Amino acid sequence: MQAQALLHLLQLSSPSLPIGAYSYSQGLEAAIENGTVKNEASARAWIVDSLQEVVARFEAPILWRLLQAFATRDATAVALWNERFIAARDTAEFRAETIQMGYSLGKLATDLNIGDPELKALLQAQVEVPLPTALAYAAVALNVPHDAVLLGMLFTWAENQVLVCVKSVPLGQVAGQRLLLSLQPELERAAQVAQELADDELSNWSPGLSLLSMQHEVQYSRLYRS
Repeated sequence: MQAQALLHLLQLSSPSLPIGAYSYSQGLEAAIENGTVKNEASARAWIVDSLQEVVARFEAPILWRLLQAFATRDATAVALWNERFIAARDTAEFRAETIQMGYSLGKLATDLNIGDPELKALLQAQVEVPLPTALAYAAVALNVPHDAVLLGMLFTWAENQVLVCVKSVPLGQVAGQRLLLSLQPELERAAQVAQELADDELSNWSPGLSLLSMQHEVQYSRLYRS
């Protein structure tokens, strides 16, 4: 990868990117509350299961398709996968999360004036913009290789999950970094799966996670918005 593309990827993957990712746990806080996640081993099991059953089989493959759609200026494909991703958010929290972060990243890209007019028109044509759509737009506009974007998205997701565990289980900083390091082979496999799945193989079927998200919506004490 060229240095410029790498630097763009690092910026898009940075926890300092002002889109509010730090304020969401994606159901993990509820799992900590009910005792499912209580130490380093159970935290790793939770993250790996979420990665393999949801992120690698639905969120990452849709990002992969959106990257290709923006790169080829395919308005029909952008609209299709944008709508399907939003429709698959099965709780109010999960839907609000992706729309808020997608809006923030889309606005940031607009304020930074990245992307040519044709590419901007594809993004602006969407009634609502979830995070994968905004990320795909920004990455294509900045000429970041698709496979690198996919790995960057997966690492950012895993890093955020680990940070939730460090703060809320709680785990120590060393344990958090050990956990993140151990997840690298899993992230590589997830990226490979995301690129290989056919359209009819995509699935985010995870009723347990959906129930936890709904419980979190009325959880008495919480730090995160999901």
